[in-house]
Amino acid sequence: MQQNSRWHTLETAEDVAFSACQHILNAADTAISARGKFKLVLAGGSTPEKVYRLLAGSNADWANWHIYYGDERCLPADHKDRNSLMATQVLLDKVAVPAEQIFTMPAELGPEVAAERYRQTVAEAGMFDMVLLGMGEDGHTASLFPGHQHQQDELVHAVYNSPKPPPERISISAKALSNTRELIFLITGANKQEAVNQWRSGSDLPVAGITPENPVDIYIDNAAYKP
Repeated sequence: MQQNSRWHTLETAEDVAFSACQHILNAADTAISARGKFKLVLAGGSTPEKVYRLLAGSNADWANWHIYYGDERCLPADHKDRNSLMATQVLLDKVAVPAEQIFTMPAELGPEVAAERYRQTVAEAGMFDMVLLGMGEDGHTASLFPGHQHQQDELVHAVYNSPKPPPERISISAKALSNTRELIFLITGANKQEAVNQWRSGSDLPVAGITPENPVDIYIDNAAYKP
């Protein structure tokens, strides 16, 4: 467990989403004031979706937001299980982020081609301002799964044999996800308790491999956090 992590324990998943939304908006203001843009990596999943719905109703300097994705399933671009489709429908179609500043993973091209193309995107992005991540019941994050081996220096991995369908995906690497000024984990639900306890006790889970220089903020609800 990273020593400089900050745990924000809240009553419900809705409280987690509200607090994370405020954190993201504040980070955006800070980044745009300092550097003229806000480079944000989005996560998939039900808890991030709650955050995106709140963001969609917020006032922000959307023209200076730059959107990336942490991982994607190798499915057709319009498939209902694509992370990009959810984010587009819930958030990006409702705010004024310029289309050329939304960097969707071309996962419909298959793992190898998509990973190769997105490596260039990530390389050009450099350090992110904020990365959003969830955590699965097995301690996976993005599409980095327990037991999977990847080249550590890659910026983006082609992922095969995912334990959750579909088996083929692409994922930004732990190294590149760690290259961020701020990192937020969003964790909710009683089914996450065991993985959270393993993480806190120092188990070698994929979530533990994301190690930015600055403190990690973990927004978690009471159901998922049982000390």
